[in-house]
Amino acid sequence: MDIALITAGQMYRYYLRQVVVGDGRRPARTPLAKAQEEAGVPAGRWMGRGLAALGLAAGDVVTEAQLRNLFKEKGRHPHADLIEADQLAAGKSPKDAWKAGALGRRVKVTGVDFVFRPQPTIYLLWVLGDDQTRRVIEAAHERAIERVLKWIEDEVAVIRFGKDGVYQVRPPGGLVAARFRHYEARSGMPLLHDHLMLSVKGQRLDGKWGSVHSEVLFENTVAASALYNEIVMMEVCEALGLASEPRTVTAGRRPVMEIAGVPHELIRWTSRRGDQIAACLAELEHKYVTAVDDDGNLKFAPEVSEQARAKLNRIAAKMTRPPKQQTRPLAQLRAWWRTSAILTSGVAVDVINSLLERARATAAAIRARVAAVVDVALAAVDVTAMVFVMNKDGFFHRRHLLAEARCHLALVLRGRRREPGLDEEVVDAAIAAHCLDISEPKTLRGRMPAYRFYTARWSLADPPTRRRPPAAAHRTPNLIRASPRPAPGTRTRPASPWSRGSGTSRASRCSTTARSSPPPFSAPGCVPRAAPAAPCTTTSWCTSRESTPPNTTWSAASSTTSDVMLILPSQPKVGAGQVAQTGH
Repeated sequence: MDIALITAGQMYRYYLRQVVVGDGRRPARTPLAKAQEEAGVPAGRWMGRGLAALGLAAGDVVTEAQLRNLFKEKGRHPHADLIEADQLAAGKSPKDAWKAGALGRRVKVTGVDFVFRPQPTIYLLWVLGDDQTRRVIEAAHERAIERVLKWIEDEVAVIRFGKDGVYQVRPPGGLVAARFRHYEARSGMPLLHDHLMLSVKGQRLDGKWGSVHSEVLFENTVAASALYNEIVMMEVCEALGLASEPRTVTAGRRPVMEIAGVPHELIRWTSRRGDQIAACLAELEHKYVTAVDDDGNLKFAPEVSEQARAKLNRIAAKMTRPPKQQTRPLAQLRAWWRTSAILTSGVAVDVINSLLERARATAAAIRARVAAVVDVALAAVDVTAMVFVMNKDGFFHRRHLLAEARCHLALVLRGRRREPGLDEEVVDAAIAAHCLDISEPKTLRGRMPAYRFYTARWSLADPPTRRRPPAAAHRTPNLIRASPRPAPGTRTRPASPWSRGSGTSRASRCSTTARSSPPPFSAPGCVPRAAPAAPCTTTSWCTSRESTPPNTTWSAASSTTSDVMLILPSQPKVGAGQVAQTGH
């Protein structure tokens, strides 16, 4: 699933000219209904719970005037023209008549464009199957979009108001969206997908209209995409008696779920555009790592990072983007695609003609072998581990866990239905048992549950760190950097690298003088289980990992992401051969 912002100017240049007519070229001064009929694409349909407040109903045909008012005129009522005419006829001034058709303040970003497309094996069945199979897949595709839109309305979208948007509320009446169906990709290959143009306008409890925070929609795109992929696969498999299986697209990455029994050669037949992007990306990566400046030094890093690769991939997609072709009716496209698959895909004709029957036979074997049982406790472990590894520095939000939980359920259930709310149950179990809240909120937004920062409770041998050691010139003589050994279930940090190789024997810098009372300075959350001992009196930096004897154990009542700084009074140095056991 893709997401993009809709602005008032872009609405006219791109959406009203191309998207509404199946990504074709709409002739100038051609009515929208006629252009859609000539392109062979269905008319757009309204969706969302917010339609009732605007005098619309779900499933109504989207007209050009309604689109222009809602998305192009900076967020006006879809029937703003009629409202304004009625106000003028009633004797209102033009200014008051214009305000009557407005939905709150004028905004530059008028909407968000979500592009929903099912997995390749699903639209291969949609292309190569009979008309009944095509209708079943299209209905499952529409139900999945409705579920995602409902989730966005109930759990994601927020309307900000007040100074600096300090107040945030859910739109109680829901949102408004227009859906447009497309059948093919730019390359001319089959690609069933829908553009969901979601308006940012929403009504608050007091009846006033506000704007949905678009940043929140972008943050939850991955979770929404995982929900759509899970639901559309579940709906198709349950309706047609199929099952799903994992397919590795990129080595070392999470596999994607596809319909079992569909040959992967057919997927490669439809991925011509992907091959072009991959070839261009390899060339761009080579130029990236070999680029030098005027002095002969490398301009960039010697290796391509994930962030740089994502940007290069977008550049490669634009460089290899073919011009849009003239749209054709669906019946003509399906006939041409079937002929192309038989001639160029390398798959036997009998396999293509019996694709659905072969997929059902494979599904029967999978369902007989794989039980649809979800262990919430094990799922919580798997989800936390995957999110912890995949996110930078091991820090993540709840939405990351939710997206991974939906991917995990799709992998386990293999196309079977699940109970509503099971994904949320897995996330709650993961946070309660395996995640540690490390948030330090300084704003109202940071205190919201959706923006709490988490990390895993597990101990790592070499966890990542964001902080750099202090410079040698700034080391204070009576500062001891203590990193107590945590108990199992807490994260650790590696020993301080600046404490090694200092040139002074560890035995000559510590004391073994025992004390009968606890140390006056203790690290927060750390309780020694061994007998307390004299504090370390060294005038340089040391760590408890190196200075504490092996038989000393520690218990951490709480965890933190940074080491502990202790300021201890200077004490007389002791002789060589004496070792101190510290109890911070």
